[in-house]
Amino acid sequence: MKLRHRKILVTGASRGIGRAISERLLREGAAVLGIARDFSSWPRPPEGFSPLELDLAQLDGLPGRLKAITAEHPDISGLVCNAGHGRFGSLEEFSPRQIRDLIDLNLTSQILLTREFLPAMKSRGNGDLIFIGSEAALSGRRRGAVYCAAKFALRGLAQSLREECSGAGIRSCIINPGMVKTGFFDKLPFEPGESGENYILPEDIAEAVLGVLCARPGTCFDEINLSPLKKVVQFRPPSD
Repeated sequence: MKLRHRKILVTGASRGIGRAISERLLREGAAVLGIARDFSSWPRPPEGFSPLELDLAQLDGLPGRLKAITAEHPDISGLVCNAGHGRFGSLEEFSPRQIRDLIDLNLTSQILLTREFLPAMKSRGNGDLIFIGSEAALSGRRRGAVYCAAKFALRGLAQSLREECSGAGIRSCIINPGMVKTGFFDKLPFEPGESGENYILPEDIAEAVLGVLCARPGTCFDEINLSPLKKVVQFRPPSD
């Protein structure tokens, strides 16, 4: 198992993409520190998995909590920044609070998390930074201004860290999935089409993460874009 001696931190690990990534890494022999707001959907953590309940959107106390995590887990050699939230609509439909919340979770928390763990990785001379972006990081979308802005910025972060950290042996990659069949769409007015060609699965992203982590040390996947073979969006009728 190529990851037997590595400990990887995964955010948003309790369900969806984050859970699929965590389970795949565990099968490969890695130890996984999972961060999420609620692990009630995972009542019996498997061997090698350490759940940590933490709301990354609460920025006021986040730096202190992260510092405590680095002290307890100094051997983390990889970050998978997956936690995120989607909200869509015309810009004027967003309140200032809603804008702040979306940016805080999808971008600022990822910056703070990386900032905390980066020094230890640099001192060891190796590590992996993997950001789960979105196809919304590749082109602006109607009714997606705030979400796209956050994902565009996350892509810029990944690219900048690629240039900044390669000299220290640290690889930075962003994975941009298209529509993934998860609970992400449960509270949204649209979802991918029903055919298996209209969506990708969380397990597809987990395989991409595994490929990044298991690549030869001298090789870096700068960016990976995953898309369903046929892009179909279906809209739900408005609720009464």
